[in-house]
Amino acid sequence: MRLLHTSDWHLGRSFHGVGMLDAQRAFVDQLVGVVRGQAVDVVLIAGDVYDRALPGVDVVGLLDDALVRLTGAGAKVVLTSGNHDSAIRLGFASRLLERGGVHLRTRLAELDTPLLLPLSDDTEDTDQDSGPVLAIYGIPWLEPRLVAGQLGVETASHFEVTRAATELIRADIAVRSTSRTVHSVVLAHTFASGGISSDSERDLSIGGVGAVPLDLFDGFSYTALGHLHGRQSLSPAVRYSGSPLAYSFSEAKHRKGGWLIDVDASGVTAVSEVLWEAPRALAVLRGKLDELLTGEEFGWAEGAYCQITLTDPQRPSQAMERLRARFPDTLVLGFDPEGASASARTSYSSRLAQAVDDLSICCGFLEHVRGRGADAAESAVLAEALETVRLEGVSR
Repeated sequence: MRLLHTSDWHLGRSFHGVGMLDAQRAFVDQLVGVVRGQAVDVVLIAGDVYDRALPGVDVVGLLDDALVRLTGAGAKVVLTSGNHDSAIRLGFASRLLERGGVHLRTRLAELDTPLLLPLSDDTEDTDQDSGPVLAIYGIPWLEPRLVAGQLGVETASHFEVTRAATELIRADIAVRSTSRTVHSVVLAHTFASGGISSDSERDLSIGGVGAVPLDLFDGFSYTALGHLHGRQSLSPAVRYSGSPLAYSFSEAKHRKGGWLIDVDASGVTAVSEVLWEAPRALAVLRGKLDELLTGEEFGWAEGAYCQITLTDPQRPSQAMERLRARFPDTLVLGFDPEGASASARTSYSSRLAQAVDDLSICCGFLEHVRGRGADAAESAVLAEALETVRLEGVSR
């Protein structure tokens, strides 16, 4: 049997104001192609299917299309909710969808209710057969303050609620293991210790308190994690698939993909990577404006989404317009002058306190908001305007 571990689709998300629905449709095309080409039996989606609790109609339509195509390609789908999803809305019609091969795990009551799949060719009835079986469990995003009481834990923390959830799963595995061999796969949307984060995940808690220890997942054949957007292995049996697309410039060096997990009667036999083709490259550039506009080494970024930091001593005029002449998809522009003096890095409030007259205040504000001081012509215009205001005040 072959499983495909994915997560964090974030359908409906934009990238710095650029809609990504077409790119997400292209990902679904790749996904369906892999399911067919690699003979995938089960697609796992470990949370954050949508980017928000109330997705748009076109976004819901995309998920509907994806599920129809995946099941049409011969795969079952096991899907859990993440912290971006509405568990109630995502879990709607779960019993009906299960008949079509889509298994939703969005409710606490379903924590220890696995999808059972036989691991021997001559068995079909997993409830009565004594042969080896694969049990797939789903742990949705658990908000500690909301679920602690229902899980019977006194301390509302990510560690305690996740431990309670995994204990319920282990108890179910123990019961089933009395009459047959049970190999287990657990989906969980959480921040596990050792995971490397990026800018596009929403923090589960402040200061890393929400991270759960890796040993909570000991004993499971494979744990398919969601939440972190970089594909990574925390151990041979505990992995993040990461998001299929980059959702922040901090992911520019990510190689997006998922994990193929092969399972037979002896357990997990192999885990291999599958890669997703990125629709657009991401470029994180830094340098002086003239160097960026003329340097041949930056030519590769002309068709990429760009985040650019200018290091000119003073902010160049019309910087964004000039950059977009070469890099039309510059989405983020920053300014970090090299060798800036201490006075240039002084806070605006400190500069204001040191201003000696109205002209100094105006010029200081101009420098603060655009990173470049007033030139002689601009200073003259400001001085003239201030003098006009002063004379009008005197004449009244």
